[in-house]
Amino acid sequence: MTLIKNQIPLYPLKFKPIYEYKIWGGRNLSQLLSEPLPDDGQIGEAWLLSDRDVHPSRVAEGPLKGLTIAQLMEQYQDHMMGVLARNYEKFPLLLKFLDVHKMLSVQVHPLDRQTDNIPEGGHGKTEAWIVLDAGPESRIYAGLKPGTTEKDLRQALKNESVADFIASFKPKPGEGFFIPGGTVHSLGKDVLVFEIQQNSDITYRLYDWNHIDLKTRKHRALQIEEAISSIDFDQEAEGPVVGKTESTVPVLREKIFDCKYFKLWRIQGELPYIVVNDGKPRILVCVAGRGQLEYKGVNYALEKGEIMLLPAIVGACTFTPSSAVNLFEIALPESDSEVNK
Repeated sequence: MTLIKNQIPLYPLKFKPIYEYKIWGGRNLSQLLSEPLPDDGQIGEAWLLSDRDVHPSRVAEGPLKGLTIAQLMEQYQDHMMGVLARNYEKFPLLLKFLDVHKMLSVQVHPLDRQTDNIPEGGHGKTEAWIVLDAGPESRIYAGLKPGTTEKDLRQALKNESVADFIASFKPKPGEGFFIPGGTVHSLGKDVLVFEIQQNSDITYRLYDWNHIDLKTRKHRALQIEEAISSIDFDQEAEGPVVGKTESTVPVLREKIFDCKYFKLWRIQGELPYIVVNDGKPRILVCVAGRGQLEYKGVNYALEKGEIMLLPAIVGACTFTPSSAVNLFEIALPESDSEVNK
């Protein structure tokens, strides 16, 4: 689809999920998303909103159906980003659902300042998870135990005891975990999470639990030196995040994450509420229930497992649940936006 710049007015935008095979994945995303999974295979990720060149999200409905978010950012930069239009060339967040049946590799993402470990033009990767479902043996590993040194990790790699040096938690649905760049982490054994992160896909595997990729019949490659050099050894263990209640009427509004890369609130309730738009884009992710967003007299449906991006020009809208809903509302930061430029 080719457009003359700004030819079609923007509106609340839904995107088609992009499914990714992972050796640690399962089939549980079919319980969350209405878009059918590929016929077989271990599907570990559903990319909900991505401005990555390899997997660009495409508009699912309306006059702009089929356009990628990259095309929207190019043709509608001011209308998409509002007061942040000059801070971002690409949309700065990558949003996913993860179905981690086996254990994710023990891995590290670099910090923005660790430029030696970041390809030219890229940046670091800070991310966060909200647990949607967990099994009896589910685990989350987040951060080295106090006093752990590089020597300790190298020895642990030799005797396969890396997990002994990482703080671990039994996750519960609703809990949040914040994973700054430089943090050693992993999760798995039947845990379903929503993931929000910087628009980066840099991952260095430190240890992979001796997984065998069923497609290649081989172990996956490790990047031990890059992983170790990306670790922030001063980083403390990252336990569950306690949300801060900001309001209880007309809906329960809890702030879960607030960092220089993203802000995320959990919205729960049955009554209409205003989605504030203060000159910047907002994102809604529905993880339970359904509802409608009203904009210029038109209702835009939002179902369980779907995402909706409200461009800055859309302004404040009213979301009306059809029944009790659980939403994540996401905003970009007030300042420090230049880090993602």
